[in-house]
Amino acid sequence: MDFQEIINRIYNEVKPMTVYGKIADYIPALQQVSSGHLGISIQTLDKKSYCKGDCNIPFSIQSISKVFGLTLAYSKLGSKLWDRMGKEPSGTSFNSLVQLEHEQGIPRNPFINAGALVVSDIILSHCNDPYSELIDFVREVCNDPNVNYNDSVAASEKETGDRNYALAYFMKSYGNIKNPVEDVLSFYFKQCSIEMDCRNLARSFLYLVNHGTNPFIGKNILNASQTKRISALMITSGMYNEAGDFAYRVGLPGKSGVGGGIVAFIPQKLSIAVWSPALNMSGNSLAGIEVLERFTSYTGDSVF
Repeated sequence: MDFQEIINRIYNEVKPMTVYGKIADYIPALQQVSSGHLGISIQTLDKKSYCKGDCNIPFSIQSISKVFGLTLAYSKLGSKLWDRMGKEPSGTSFNSLVQLEHEQGIPRNPFINAGALVVSDIILSHCNDPYSELIDFVREVCNDPNVNYNDSVAASEKETGDRNYALAYFMKSYGNIKNPVEDVLSFYFKQCSIEMDCRNLARSFLYLVNHGTNPFIGKNILNASQTKRISALMITSGMYNEAGDFAYRVGLPGKSGVGGGIVAFIPQKLSIAVWSPALNMSGNSLAGIEVLERFTSYTGDSVF
């Protein structure tokens, strides 16, 4: 299959759609990004690379980083992780307080903000140097030692992160946050500020493509069972409250971020990352979803 020809065709079809949607302007540092970008990168398990458009421009991966945080916490805590959060789709906004109150401080899943805050709390409790351990892990899985946090984005999120503080303090009142809230939020904002381009982002998910083993160094990060569970959660909960529509249209495990990135994968085959900053009403890249739907339609390949 000629993946380069396919993504060239998709790029030409979808590029005009980048004028639609809205930048995530509630995070001031993201306001400065042009909405006209579109980058596509495919990385196959045999380490072949296919790119089109703005695939070399770094961007803030935002909530895509929750997959890395979850992987790190899962590798430390194992199945005990699920004592502190659920595995069900939320069906509500990614930063809902109402749902968290109804469920007495137990987040519905690790990909809504409340769940990611609990994951951050676990990492703080189980890592000697959590900031270094997380970024070193990301650098390892994308095979690029230059990937880093963006301090200005992290500071910008902290300035406007009142809802996340509310979520964290509410869970602390139920005993589901163990560390000081300020420490948990600082780590969470830093995690979300990680910058990557489409090439690195696609490469970074090859360990999930490969049943939990980093193909660049042959290191087992998760076992096959843990990888299956993260993949399932990405299908059911990886796209905020648009997860059902994404599964229907695209048919792949995927995770999005309000920086406009989406990454998805086909187990034992490939990963694909898309970046287009303008978002739809659910907070997902409008053009990015179009790219991924056309990719699985034109290739006839998905997990279903």
